[in-house]
Amino acid sequence: MTDSRQAALFDLDGVLLDSADAVRSTLAAVATCALGRRVTPGDLPPGALRRPRIEVLALLDVADPDDACDRWWDGAMSANPVKPFPCVLSGLLALRAQGTATGAVTLQDPDRLRWLLPPTVAELLDVVITRQDTRPKPAPDGLHAALSQLDVPPERAVYVGDSPTDMTAARAAGVVALGAVWGWHPPAALRAAGADHLLPEPASIGPSLMHHLPLIGST
Repeated sequence: MTDSRQAALFDLDGVLLDSADAVRSTLAAVATCALGRRVTPGDLPPGALRRPRIEVLALLDVADPDDACDRWWDGAMSANPVKPFPCVLSGLLALRAQGTATGAVTLQDPDRLRWLLPPTVAELLDVVITRQDTRPKPAPDGLHAALSQLDVPPERAVYVGDSPTDMTAARAAGVVALGAVWGWHPPAALRAAGADHLLPEPASIGPSLMHHLPLIGST
């Protein structure tokens, strides 16, 4: 690996992509199809975005959440547009302009990314690792796979995520764990999971991310 090269890796949902409304609408649509009565996003249980979708649907009295997701999730999700957060595209462009490699490590399935990941974002990522490529987070395998493809050592990389699972994976991979507080989980949960630093807004994505590299080994 080339020690002079750096990499900024990201989760997708809640970090690069503003998908919260789309996921809420999808949960409501799947429950509607399964129950035969209208369910709205306002009917979802508290903290729905922080719970597994199977758990949310079970709390809504869906008898077989797995079957319901198999039948209706992708169709419902594809009908809801997902956009990058403000400043994400310019931040990724700036990172690449300074020679920093970029990538995503996500729990999404690769088939779903064909319509979930906007082309404007995809073209700015040097590598995308999905749950089918390696053991999923919180295992560090996905981050290691991305860094291997980018030829960047872990100590020269950061990972930006919005969940405790992301922070656990980053710490296990030996990269700087940066918590995105504009995502789906509260700052306290990110800190408790080992975040090295919290980022306040999507505008934090850019070359300044790499200023956190000295945090490696300091905590």
